[in-house]
Amino acid sequence: MRIVLLLSIAFAAAGLAAEKSSLVERVGSTGFVQLEAGSFQTLPPREQALAYWLTQASIAIDPIIYDQNSAWGLRQKRLLEGILRHPEGVNPDALRKITSYTKLFWANRGNHNDTTAQKFLPDFTPAELNAAALQAFQHGAFKTAAYGLAIVANPEALGREVGDLQRSFFDAAFEPTITAKSPQGKLDILQSSANNFYSNVTLADLKGFTEEYPLNSRLVKGPSGLIEEVYRAGTPDGKIAPGRYAQFLKRANEYLDKARAYADPAQAKALAALIRFYQTGAFSDWLAFDAAWVQNNPRVDFINGFIEVYRDARAAKASSQSFVSITDEKMNQLMLKLAANAQYFEDHAPWAQQYKKEGVKAPMAKACETLIETGDFHVSTIGDNLPNENQIREQYGSKSFLFTGSSRTLRQGTGFGALDEFAASPEEIALSKKYGEEASDMMTALHEIIGHGSGKLSPKLKGGAEAALKEYFSTLEEARADLMALWNISDPKLRELGLVSSPDVQKAMYYASVRTVLTQLMRIPQGDTIEEDHQRNRQLIVNYIMDKTGAIQKIERNGKTYLQLKDVPRMKEGVGMLLSELMRIKAEGDYDAIKALVDKYGVHFDPKLRDQVVQRYAKLDVPTYWCGINSDLTAKLDEAGKVAAVTLSYPRDYVKQQLGYAAMYGLQ
Repeated sequence: MRIVLLLSIAFAAAGLAAEKSSLVERVGSTGFVQLEAGSFQTLPPREQALAYWLTQASIAIDPIIYDQNSAWGLRQKRLLEGILRHPEGVNPDALRKITSYTKLFWANRGNHNDTTAQKFLPDFTPAELNAAALQAFQHGAFKTAAYGLAIVANPEALGREVGDLQRSFFDAAFEPTITAKSPQGKLDILQSSANNFYSNVTLADLKGFTEEYPLNSRLVKGPSGLIEEVYRAGTPDGKIAPGRYAQFLKRANEYLDKARAYADPAQAKALAALIRFYQTGAFSDWLAFDAAWVQNNPRVDFINGFIEVYRDARAAKASSQSFVSITDEKMNQLMLKLAANAQYFEDHAPWAQQYKKEGVKAPMAKACETLIETGDFHVSTIGDNLPNENQIREQYGSKSFLFTGSSRTLRQGTGFGALDEFAASPEEIALSKKYGEEASDMMTALHEIIGHGSGKLSPKLKGGAEAALKEYFSTLEEARADLMALWNISDPKLRELGLVSSPDVQKAMYYASVRTVLTQLMRIPQGDTIEEDHQRNRQLIVNYIMDKTGAIQKIERNGKTYLQLKDVPRMKEGVGMLLSELMRIKAEGDYDAIKALVDKYGVHFDPKLRDQVVQRYAKLDVPTYWCGINSDLTAKLDEAGKVAAVTLSYPRDYVKQQLGYAAMYGLQ
């Protein structure tokens, strides 16, 4: 469960202006920033070798998300990469446009915006794409089975391939939204979503059907009914056959197995469990990995698997994602202090006693820098709390990550412009510049460490509230975690622990939370509804408090709209009211109640206000979206195939890096 940039952009402007810029380039409204991990140099050779093989496993699963996001994704990816790999003879103007589009395609893992879920279109024409593809073909492109796709044998076959992909590239009305939780017309949420978790399946088809592989399968309706296409590599003895994504999972397992030789015994156990899960696809094997992973706290950590369910409108099917991290020892002290006091914050939560957890197992907390982020994991994720499976969390606890490298990178990529433009008062500007960075770190830490692990469910909800709350679960859970941060930031305990320097940190956090409801509109260029769970959650919080308490007011000044926080104590009162109700809803699985709340406060917005926000942002010349360029690790192997040395570099060349990743699967 993540906390993402959608809130932190409000804080990011309050960063240190003197820091060097991490911004490498821009394509339209997307900024490409270089991730760095200075902690790598402090690792001994064994841990550097471990990090190398784990990053290779991350690259290995990266293609999966393109297929999950769209049935056309891998074919689109192969076509675009073939052109960029063989650009000789391509019209320069067309090549420039195709290159820019491909960068955005990689940044979003397909041609739907990662944040808005809406499709984006190319500037080049079908004729330019066809001509560029033909030139690339004549210079050697498409002659290998990249990503397991068939070789393009001749120009006629290439023409058919480009023709087949034309609607997916150029037709705005064809699969316009990757995840549609508020569909228009007669189509349901599955039929309206462009993702590839379902084929020819409606919500009605799922009545009475129980999935054996809830996270890691694609549901297909055929003549004989529903079939689960399981994501698995198959077992070496052949007793369990390979399934969907077998080639990617087999390759990942090769690298995970190599990593085991450099891992400590507890981490090696977790790696073995993950390898087994990728072979079988069995949920019991995933739980075994979860249990082993969450009890291990190595300096070089990772996640690799089918994890978050945000992309699925049902909140059931999980996206493939991975990161490899190194503990940031300096910032880690903040996380550890919070984790050690988890029971205190549980006891002081505003919800009813029957929903309070006793004997809270402090989450394993760590601040870290990422070496690599692939699949459905992005630089905009600044915090994460895993695993998501409730039965593991209750028995073993969870790990909370604060991605200090990502926060730093994003802070270095922006400035004070958005704060000055959208803050409603001089006090808001001054306090945000002084305490915004501290408030941002505390928001992330409290959200992940205290928020997601808090609360107790009714005994009737065995296995979690996801099935009961359906498409509204993720919005509720993200709002609950945000509210726990907003509730606890004023607690004297935080100052006693040395984690908060001033009572004004609360104001900075509240100001940013309110301001985000305006600023996030710049990321929704079309329509009048919000689909993304984090965006829904932030709007739900502010609109609810505005309606119930009057602590926040919408004001107009010089033709511009602002959201002004008028009364901090009343806002906290509203935070407590909503937090108590969300905990009750989650604990009891009250679908009707969460639907009513989210539909009233979290889904719809005024498109005229959005247009105003977009115009104001355009004058600031600040990126709206962000994409991270990973570190590159290169290993020197000895004659026995063991790692002799590992070199870390920062490429600042997104095209070269992505084409390098593609070479793992035969792109030539």
